[in-house]
Amino acid sequence: MPDLPMASFAAPEDAARPLHLVSAEDLSTFAATLPPGAASWLEATGFRAAPGELLLLPGDEGVAAAALGLGPAALAARSRFAVAQAVPRLPAGAWRIATPLDPGARDEAALGWLLAGYAYSLKSGAEAPKMASLLPPEGVDAARITAIAQGECLTRELINTPSNRMGPAELQAAAEALAAEHGASVAVIEGAELLERNFPMIHAVGRASDRSPRLIDLRWGGSGPSLTLVGKGIVFDTGGLNLKPGASMGLMKKDMGGAATVLGLAHMIMATGMALRLRVLLPVAENAVSGPAFRPGDVLDSRAGLTVEINNTDAEGRLVLADALSYGGEESPDLMVSMATLTGAARVAVGPDLAPFYSSSETAAAALAAAGTEVRDPVWRMPFHEPYEAMIEPGIADLDNAPKGGFAGSITAALFLRRFAGGAKDYAHFDIYGWQPSAAPARPMGGAGQGARALFAALPEILGLGGRDAV
Repeated sequence: MPDLPMASFAAPEDAARPLHLVSAEDLSTFAATLPPGAASWLEATGFRAAPGELLLLPGDEGVAAAALGLGPAALAARSRFAVAQAVPRLPAGAWRIATPLDPGARDEAALGWLLAGYAYSLKSGAEAPKMASLLPPEGVDAARITAIAQGECLTRELINTPSNRMGPAELQAAAEALAAEHGASVAVIEGAELLERNFPMIHAVGRASDRSPRLIDLRWGGSGPSLTLVGKGIVFDTGGLNLKPGASMGLMKKDMGGAATVLGLAHMIMATGMALRLRVLLPVAENAVSGPAFRPGDVLDSRAGLTVEINNTDAEGRLVLADALSYGGEESPDLMVSMATLTGAARVAVGPDLAPFYSSSETAAAALAAAGTEVRDPVWRMPFHEPYEAMIEPGIADLDNAPKGGFAGSITAALFLRRFAGGAKDYAHFDIYGWQPSAAPARPMGGAGQGARALFAALPEILGLGGRDAV
């Protein structure tokens, strides 16, 4: 794992100062537990336990403890990773959470603490600030939480990296580095070989760029049920000949967010030794504009043998995913999951915070929904609505990549992908945003993983590996 910025856990022998978590309702009770001097200081400062309010409590040798306000209990559901708000403002050194928490809250606090240390910067001479460390609460699996945090930070780092520094070759290098760390293998099909090996749509989307398209194929694990993760890897999306306006192009370095998210999830799986056979397929391309660019009105062949009419070159993600899903399905995995920053329609439907997903399995869908709630990685099930199948069936080809009318854009994209995922025993698709539009606890503005922690927590139940862990 590269040296990613994140906070750390303290060693057991470190002298850890207490951090008290105080709700508005418990403020008077908390004040009564303090020594007289600290209680007087609390009153003098006007501490009211407002959400995110931090009070440093003095002792004989400086700061002896701290109190973090949580606000009224009725507002708790509005905030995730509340404890993480304290991390950048606490003095460096070891801290422990002094307030009793239930198991789920302990894990959330520990994970949020680590994630609160993440920041992305390319400023010259910048040094990482010294961060407060956390003594893991009793009952927290520190190694597991660390693996989850590392996976999320890897996803963030890949998404945040500007496209001139994160092209197809660099994304391949990231996958190869991850594979080397965990003893996985990687095979790559690149450039003209994509046509020779029957990946015509990946090639068509990427052929206009001087950075050659490719399919990255990572494998790990020799026994257990089979899981194939497919991540959209469009390293930059101009929209192609259906050129995006400038305002819509500004965030298109994140259009490889699906690939970044499945690589982060793959790290979680491999680092914790989950008993399954993992395959990661990343169709990677830059949707550029030049003479060889594919055109509106073109009809493309696909690996599955289906023809696809191009009505908008800006709906390219589903094209590269289609060839990769067909390839992955040829081995009939027990579960195949695609993750992609695919449609603006998904953002209109659920906003930037929720990750909508589609599932062919009621059991898997229920497990994902429950896990998302437990691990505070919110997901929302959307329907494979059969009557909309007609919307993706044009007049001269088998499928339409961009149905006219603007209705149900996320659903029709998911239905399009499902046409190519039939080889898998179960299939799920996540239409993620991959971006945090404004800073929140443990989530700075910028690249963000979505759905990966929910899926990681649900996999044991979905694949029959045993009970679901807390995070």
